[in-house]
Amino acid sequence: MSDIDEIRMQVMWNRLISVVEEQALTLLRTAFSTSVRESGDLSAGIFNPQGEMLAQAVTGTPGHVNTMAETVANFMAAIPRDEMFEGDTYVTNDPWLGTGHLHDITMVSPSFLGGELVAFFACTAHVVDVGGRGFGADAKSVYEEGIQIPIMKFAEKGKVNLDLVRIVRTNVREPNQVVGDFYSLAACNEVGHQRLVAMMKEVGLSSLEGLGDFIFSRTRAAMLERIEALPKGSWSNELVTDGYDAPVRLVATVSVNEKQLEVDFTGTDPMSRWGINCPIIYSKAYACYALKCVVAPDIPNNAASLNFFTVASPVNILNAVRPAPVALRHIFGHMVPDLVLGALAQALPGKILSEGAGALWNIHISARPATDHEGRRAEVLMFNSGGMGARPGLDGLSATAFPSGVHTMPIEATEHTGPIVIWRKELRPASGGDGEFRGGLGQVLEIAPMEGYEFDFSAMFDRVHHAARGRNGGKDGAPGVVRLDDGTVMRPKGWQHVPAGRTLILELPGGGGYGDPAKRTAEAWAQDRSKGYVSENRR
Repeated sequence: MSDIDEIRMQVMWNRLISVVEEQALTLLRTAFSTSVRESGDLSAGIFNPQGEMLAQAVTGTPGHVNTMAETVANFMAAIPRDEMFEGDTYVTNDPWLGTGHLHDITMVSPSFLGGELVAFFACTAHVVDVGGRGFGADAKSVYEEGIQIPIMKFAEKGKVNLDLVRIVRTNVREPNQVVGDFYSLAACNEVGHQRLVAMMKEVGLSSLEGLGDFIFSRTRAAMLERIEALPKGSWSNELVTDGYDAPVRLVATVSVNEKQLEVDFTGTDPMSRWGINCPIIYSKAYACYALKCVVAPDIPNNAASLNFFTVASPVNILNAVRPAPVALRHIFGHMVPDLVLGALAQALPGKILSEGAGALWNIHISARPATDHEGRRAEVLMFNSGGMGARPGLDGLSATAFPSGVHTMPIEATEHTGPIVIWRKELRPASGGDGEFRGGLGQVLEIAPMEGYEFDFSAMFDRVHHAARGRNGGKDGAPGVVRLDDGTVMRPKGWQHVPAGRTLILELPGGGGYGDPAKRTAEAWAQDRSKGYVSENRR
């Protein structure tokens, strides 16, 4: 390939990334749910006609992006090529074929140019409600968790399946928001298709085959170079988490050979009877993310780079099978990176960050008027983040959603969705683990029903009984706390009640420290004290 051809291909690759970025921005701008519109809990990407991911939008979570990389093939297996038409859009929320739980809606749309299939566009978003028991861990099977949508057509030849829309509308608590998000997802793929066709016509492309070969060949070569530089062998790590009513042990063995990295979850505890199980498609997504953060963070995430990672597991809580309840699959999915990174820390000493809060502290609130009061009911979903672990050479980031990558929801946007008041949202002092480099701080939130209201809430919290561990002599981060303002201790998982006049207080966990605390500089200690990050009596 000549230098001119290389430059041309690079320009088209950049154009392709712009296409998927605009695809994702369409969803951000039009989504009804605050989890999508304000927090970016979504993914978007383009795939070749064989279902291989060519490019993803930067906006999005690893759990959505990396599951989506497999999901398109599932759609192709369910819908024959001769039943795909221009103007089609397909949909599912199947946890085992999509992103791991029913609250994530995935849509895939074929893209045609001149009557020929040239690509697929796919996107995923978390909707506020799917019916059933609501977003929580209390179901005993997936059948209790909400409406299940098999892979099917949301639209055929541009005509929306209104029967599906009516079924969805009848089964959810916030029909306008949920149905609105369905149309936003479809619009997201349509914008991607329009921008792709315009680009291909502009540069004279009839297919993406040549561009795909360019992307994949460069990615493979770069990945092989990085893998060859890694130490070879196998390393294991264990991580104990809170679980629902008993601790859960997660185990991973990471193996590195000349051309591949493998993760095996053998030894992990069995499936739970509660909705904290995780389908393998989601566990794999976060295992691959952890590997890529270490091996090749600057190499594009596509089918070629993901093919260097394999994940295996017997049936257990990280490889749950139908009909296990899986609503809170994100909790253990978000713990997988710390689990995998702990194994890699043995292979790459001095290069891996400490453990962090891991799982988002999601809270779903179902608000209603108190007895003898009138008012509206509302479903409110909040995403909150604890602290990241300290890094070799840098303090941990505070109140940061690692590994999920979602944004913090603004208080104003959250209060607008329902009758609640957020009285306090600030960094939690002294929650980051001590070390030469301090762990990131968690947050403190105080949430109350408005006057004349009460609410039930679904707790989806971890690191309450098992704090994030420090590394290389660093101290553990502070564990989380869930309580009412009157001192009542609440459970970290499950549906619970906050009566009128009471306030729910969440103290989010901090990240572990890195290195010997005695080596932390006097200047760093002084800055921590001046900012209120540590207690005044620290040196």
